[in-house]
Amino acid sequence: MQNARTYRYGSSLARCQAPGQHKLSQTVAAAVCRSRPALSTQHLRRRMMEQQLVEQQPNQGVGSKLPHLSECVYLDYNATTPIFPEVAESMKPYTYEIFGNPSSVHAYGRQARAAVDKARRQVAELISCAPSEVCFTSCGTESDNWALWGAVMARRSSSQQGLPHVVTSQIEHPAVTACLRSMADMGLCTYTTIPVNAQGLVSAADVVAALTPDTVLVSIMHSNNEVGALQPVGEIAAAVRQAAPSCLIHSDAAQSMGKVAVDVQELGVDLLTLVGHKFGAPKGVAALYVRQGVQLANLLNGGSQESGRRGGTENVVLLAALGAAAELARSEAAEAAAHMRRMRDRLASGLLAALPAHLVRVNGPDDASLQLPNTLSISVRGLSAPSLLQMLANKLAASAGAACHSSYGPAVSPVLQAMRLHPDYAVGTLRLSTGRHTTADEVDTAVQLIVGAARKQGLDLSSRDCSGVSSRSAARGE
Repeated sequence: MQNARTYRYGSSLARCQAPGQHKLSQTVAAAVCRSRPALSTQHLRRRMMEQQLVEQQPNQGVGSKLPHLSECVYLDYNATTPIFPEVAESMKPYTYEIFGNPSSVHAYGRQARAAVDKARRQVAELISCAPSEVCFTSCGTESDNWALWGAVMARRSSSQQGLPHVVTSQIEHPAVTACLRSMADMGLCTYTTIPVNAQGLVSAADVVAALTPDTVLVSIMHSNNEVGALQPVGEIAAAVRQAAPSCLIHSDAAQSMGKVAVDVQELGVDLLTLVGHKFGAPKGVAALYVRQGVQLANLLNGGSQESGRRGGTENVVLLAALGAAAELARSEAAEAAAHMRRMRDRLASGLLAALPAHLVRVNGPDDASLQLPNTLSISVRGLSAPSLLQMLANKLAASAGAACHSSYGPAVSPVLQAMRLHPDYAVGTLRLSTGRHTTADEVDTAVQLIVGAARKQGLDLSSRDCSGVSSRSAARGE
């Protein structure tokens, strides 16, 4: 038993010694062992049984059903994903055993620092940048605010004249639009919001036309959280570079991670936001990519963490999870995207087959290459989406708009307003988003639930239009 205890409590300290440094003395190691209670035979047997159970668990990867999602069909992955099983497992060592402050130079601190460094490498590999260009934050709102604030304040602290100007779109997340309003109200900057077309897409020409000599930043999301429109960020970045070489380019890619490839080199952006809880990590952890050489004012001032760019002791548990989620997203990218697309298309086909075509619109781009693979925004004239979701709250989890800023009631989301969707359709809009663990049975159940709830609202389902027009075109009324 002594040997088992020594391995349990001694090896973790020995492993964290940096190359070329002395290991803890035998005296210290023995003292550590004596300070811990002996592991009983019963305890060791239980550990072995737990390990056997883990090895016998069914596949928990792409397409597998999570047991804790059995009571209510979950189709709200754009609001948040469940914590993926592999990610949850990666967090365990840092909830108890590896507890040190990453800034400490002793053994415990070096263990924590190694975890932070690993996570930074994993995130960097996901978006194709250098680890030094990854700055960890607490959430997407912080990352977006830092990009906006940092660019504006860096310009204001320079010798250049003129009030800083920012260009963004009408369909951005409130983390961008509300921050810009606040800074403008304080007299720190001005900004222009450009429109989108009926499919929710931003035009690069409109972005360039909005530039002024004082424009310091263009912020256009990578994909929209409500209708799944993938924006031409690479095209926009190239056009802005040609028209205003000194202007920075930021993209909020929160909804894109784990669904489509995001390569900052190919996009040509200077700043990019990614958010852990959108691709399998817990809430409370995110990152901001900052291209090497970009001058960005700090948002949070304090210690020397994040190379002096963001003060605050690192949350090692959450960063380990973010890194694990990033590695999963990179390793299973094609498989996960294909699965989500199959589930999304099955969901769309089921609903379009059951609902009257002349009452239905599918929102977002017609071109599949410009869509997130998991997002279905479907509008039904005569339906109250908030009432339907309230009726099905214990059976189906979905959204009647963006979950971050929606509420029960008839208000039309800014995104649907920007797309000029008729109010009769907008009020009946459901946002259904599939994910890594969505199953075909869940999709089929969701179709039945939605159709049944629509019928209870008085929607006449007997007059389905079965013309030869493609389902997506018919859904748009074309």
